[in-house]
Order: sequence, then C-alpha cells, then structure tokens
Amino acid sequence: VQLVESGGGLVQAGGSLRLSCAASGSTFPINVMGWYRQAPGKQREPVAVIISGGGSTNYADSVKGRFTISRDNAKNTMYLQMNSLKPEDTAVYYCRIVGGYGDDYWGQGTQVTVSS
Repeated sequence: VQLVESGGGLVQAGGSLRLSCAASGSTFPINVMGWYRQAPGKQREPVAVIISGGGSTNYADSVKGRFTISRDNAKNTMYLQMNSLKPEDTAVYYCRIVGGYGDDYWGQGTQVTVSS
C-alpha cells in the first residue's frame, strides 16, 4: 500500500487549502484513517481521524470548525479541507491508514505554510 499526499503549499492567513491522499493497493479493511501534522521542533499530532469501527470522526481542538476530513471510496482518496488557516497551522501534514490487521501506512508528507 502506498499513500501519496498532495495539495500543500504557501497560503496567507485566512486562506484555504485542500489536501488529498491517494491510496494505491488494497487497504481493506480499515480501522483508522486520518491526517496528522508535525511542526518544526514538535511531535507529530493527530489533526482529523476517522475511526471506522464506530464511524466517529475526531478533530483536534485547534482545528474544530475550520478543517473537514472526507473520503471518496470510489477514488481511494482521503481529503482534508482546511479553511481559515492560521500561521500556527504551519507543518508537514501526513495521511495515515491503519488496517484491520494492524498494518500501518503513512504518506511521505506535504508541507503547509501559512504566512501572517
């Protein structure tokens, strides 16, 4: 399984970006899928995660109301719509899939930079 992110870039504060994560290969079944980010000097943290078992979606408090995670099963693609971006959202963003057998896949990351 390979995950490839795209859609990162440089944007001014208040702007929007949509990240995409295209999965190749079989990812079924899926336990967890989501987006994580890592800012310089900080640990990687979850941003938006979908738990397949219960169907719940969890967002970091810092992005609630601004970011939306979604998926297109037909395209094997996951998205992260990011609105009202802030400089503190600057980070490398990674997508992740955890399969039903404990297999864990990460994308290579895409840089998001928000200027003030």
